[in-house]
Amino acid sequence: MTAGVSQSRTIGHAEKVMGTVVSFVVHPGALSAAAVRSALARACRTLHEADETFSTWKPQSPVSRLRRGEATVDELPTDVATVLGLCERAKAASAGWFDPWAMPGGVDPTGLVKGWAAERALAELVQSGVPAAMVNAGGDLAVHDRPAPTEPWRVGIRHPWRVDALACVIEADAAVATSGAYERGEHLIDPHSGRPLSKAASATVTGPSLAIADALATALVIAGEGEIGFVTALDGYDAYVIGPDGSELASDGIRFAPSA
Repeated sequence: MTAGVSQSRTIGHAEKVMGTVVSFVVHPGALSAAAVRSALARACRTLHEADETFSTWKPQSPVSRLRRGEATVDELPTDVATVLGLCERAKAASAGWFDPWAMPGGVDPTGLVKGWAAERALAELVQSGVPAAMVNAGGDLAVHDRPAPTEPWRVGIRHPWRVDALACVIEADAAVATSGAYERGEHLIDPHSGRPLSKAASATVTGPSLAIADALATALVIAGEGEIGFVTALDGYDAYVIGPDGSELASDGIRFAPSA
């Protein structure tokens, strides 16, 4: 990370894709508004390509075909093998609490894809020369640099029970992923039993990769705060967990923003 950029002008955009809204905040620096808009268009294109490839709701998507046994990984776009490789890594890191191969209906990498796609979208912006940016994919965030030299990106973590309230605000310099059952109910599947399970109300994971953080946050909601060690065992990753009783547990590397 560099020291950051000092300017108030930002360019924003919101894109409906992957069943959510992905929002962008870009500090353009010396880039023209037209150049930023062009970069945003390319970033959004990567999100839609990911949706077309990995959606389990689209019958003819490559992943849907894989789940039905109509194609092998080698016969599909190379992104499928890339994402499944990341899934293998996340499965091993989480001691099997994240396991796309244990999902009903066949392999389902969507617990990692949103973070992976957001990272790719951010990479498009960085390659275009934007000095600082944030991509927020339905609460999973990837950031580049800082919005100002002494000002880190600040990310509000939604309270799992109090609508429109924050549990806390943390400082971020790479990736932040949050998972919970508060929006969609019990939809997370315990890969060990095949049944819905969430031992935590909310789990947030920070680290260098949003794809991995996304998967680990999902796993930690299922496993509960007692398994926070599988996150902190990875270099650069930390976690903040809210238990079903409202208890809070944060590993040492979580940086809470000072109260106003």
